[in-house]
Amino acid sequence: MQSQDAAPRPSSSPAGPDVDVEQAEAALVEHYPRLVRLAYLVLPPDLGRGRRVLTAHALTQRALPRGKAAPPVIPAQSAGRDGDPGYAFVRQQVLRAALEAGLPLRRRGRLGRPQLPPLLPQVWGLRLFPRSGGADELALDQRLSELPAPARAAYALRGLEQLPDDEVRRILTAAGVRNVNAALREADDVPARYGLLASPEFDPCSLQARPTDLMRRRQHTRAALAAAAALAVCGALVALPGGGWGPDGAAAPAYAQNPAAEAALDPGRLVRAVPSAWKTASRTGFSVWPARGDLTGDTSLLRRALAVWARPGETVRLSATPGTPSGGPAGPPQLLYAGNVDNAHVVLLYDGLRIARYAEPKDGTEGAALDFARADGANGTEADAVVLGRADGNVRYLTAPWVTKTAERDLMRPAAGARDLPLSGGVTSPMASPATKTGPCRSWNALQIGDDTGTHVLTDLGELMPARLTVGHPGKEREVSGSESLHAWAPYACSLGAVRSQGVRSVNAWAYAEQKLPGAGGTADWVCTRAETWRGGGARVLAQFHTPGGTYGAVAAKAEDVPACGPRDPRVLAGVLWKSQGGTWYLLAAGGKDTASIRTTGGLSASADGHVLAARAKQGLQAELKGTLTDGREIGGLH
Repeated sequence: MQSQDAAPRPSSSPAGPDVDVEQAEAALVEHYPRLVRLAYLVLPPDLGRGRRVLTAHALTQRALPRGKAAPPVIPAQSAGRDGDPGYAFVRQQVLRAALEAGLPLRRRGRLGRPQLPPLLPQVWGLRLFPRSGGADELALDQRLSELPAPARAAYALRGLEQLPDDEVRRILTAAGVRNVNAALREADDVPARYGLLASPEFDPCSLQARPTDLMRRRQHTRAALAAAAALAVCGALVALPGGGWGPDGAAAPAYAQNPAAEAALDPGRLVRAVPSAWKTASRTGFSVWPARGDLTGDTSLLRRALAVWARPGETVRLSATPGTPSGGPAGPPQLLYAGNVDNAHVVLLYDGLRIARYAEPKDGTEGAALDFARADGANGTEADAVVLGRADGNVRYLTAPWVTKTAERDLMRPAAGARDLPLSGGVTSPMASPATKTGPCRSWNALQIGDDTGTHVLTDLGELMPARLTVGHPGKEREVSGSESLHAWAPYACSLGAVRSQGVRSVNAWAYAEQKLPGAGGTADWVCTRAETWRGGGARVLAQFHTPGGTYGAVAAKAEDVPACGPRDPRVLAGVLWKSQGGTWYLLAAGGKDTASIRTTGGLSASADGHVLAARAKQGLQAELKGTLTDGREIGGLH
């Protein structure tokens, strides 16, 4: 709990806004997710994740000005939040409220609006909290929780708003922070991994909902009045198990349901494709996968899987890739697999949009898990395999019925060849998974698949759906099947770790430029990798630089949700500081072959005709890149 003197004490009577209510409301609605995320990051961590979510929404929704002021002389632009006084005002109010929420309640005087009692706001009957991120996000959340509120605010303004320190000082001062410089110094102690702030771990608008402990509340509430109130709010409760595991296993208590919902939970109505349907189908997707596994006739197991999907209990470990809804199926889903996998019973289901994997221990249902992944539009290679289970650092896949051969390949050792991976009933033998590895990246094992269309390479990124790997110019990608394409991926395989658990559908590597290094240093390669997601948005682009003899490619620039290096806009421009063997520093930059010239501004003024640039520089230099294309258009450096 942060001390009282470490928190700011904003003024209780701020100056009146210079925007009207309509302008502020428009900014709040347009940028609501960003403002709520900012409040969530600044609020005291000892509130707990659920309480921080509700409080962040409450504070943001109360950020509008109380009265109607005269409109500004120059109307705010509607093209974005930069330069919009409405957004600046609302952001200031949200930040002020979040900082004040960490102060103790005042015993005298009017209760400050942000200083809500510990139990307010409240959502009855539900627990709401953000989805869990990966190890990096959890580590960052832990580091931020150790900072006082002003330092968390400084970190959030730098990362979320991408503001320079001078602007951060101005905003924090206006919010009432006493020692802004101390807040900035404390924020400096946390690594500047600002990209992680976009993770679902810190997104109070993308939530998981779970019921409160209805069973315990029911057992402990004996009064007839309380029982009647519970029935009035929740409806007619049916089939509540009296204790232990009921027929629905790890599912939450069942409520009155409509006929369509009941049909979706009937194991007898599960869709099962004809075993030979894939041979004559015009589209080879999951809809033509036959049901496989040694437990496809286990009605009790299938019923538990469907019930948990519809209403997962509090003890069920639930996960979903970004952009994947986790609600129950709208109708009877298709059964893909039900069987024994290592020490678990596993059921794979498909509803046309999602793959759902239910797993429970063989000796009971305690510790059951339910995982979701989007699979809409999956066709051909994208529907070649699904993760069946992970254990002891290994992964097993269930492959499509048209897959004839599987092998394990280390992408970092393309010359080593592929090792055969036996198949039994469509299930692969276990292979090492790069998704669970920690420590230095010295290998990256991928699944190589053979079918009647050729050879394909898929990689495990910690989700149900493995990502497809390709190489080549965006829009003309080809499979990673030959020696040249395998060697193209070798230096960049470890960069796949940056897109774990992001709902990635495919990753393409494109060698867009070669550059001769100064001082007879050989020829370096410039490659951009673009990870496309199942949800369409959120693509991640890395521009990487690889010197001769190096094992790994160095990340020169990165961006998210941009068209660069993709089929819509394959152009890319990036730069890197490089030190020659003689100890001289250079700024190297490269664009695609349709780049006519490159120039730099800022810390260095240099230019070059063509698509590459090399200029002497100093260590630590910061400069902006600009390029001119052969058709006269300009592009900026990827960042």
